[in-house]
Amino acid sequence: MAEFGKDITAEDIIETLSFFDSWEERYKYIIDLGRELPPLADAHRTESNLVRGCQSQVWLVHELADERLQFAADSDAHIVRGLLGVVLAAYNDKTPAEIRQFDIDAYFDELNLLKHLSPTRGNGLRAMVGRIRATAEAA
Repeated sequence: MAEFGKDITAEDIIETLSFFDSWEERYKYIIDLGRELPPLADAHRTESNLVRGCQSQVWLVHELADERLQFAADSDAHIVRGLLGVVLAAYNDKTPAEIRQFDIDAYFDELNLLKHLSPTRGNGLRAMVGRIRATAEAA
């Protein structure tokens, strides 16, 4: 399995998505990204790890190791697992300061992502980002 934030970075995703001409191809790539997420242990699939505001079920856990935040996440929807990969590529294995400084809106704009998601998926994506940023603020 690839490690998001190390093996697959935000820059990698921007570069790879730029190769595809259609959004159908981009969606397939995003779904494939979701297949690269390591499985989340059942013990982490708890109410307290659910991300509120997502249409699908999304679980997000973290730990602070060597002053870097390590995230693990999963969802019951394939496209959302892929979107988690897009988000983790930007935020995983970063320091809290790097997470706070990263311009996620510019990243999403460069991917042209929010324009191609339903409003509920876009809200869910913002909820994931909000949970990660709140974690960075608290760390």
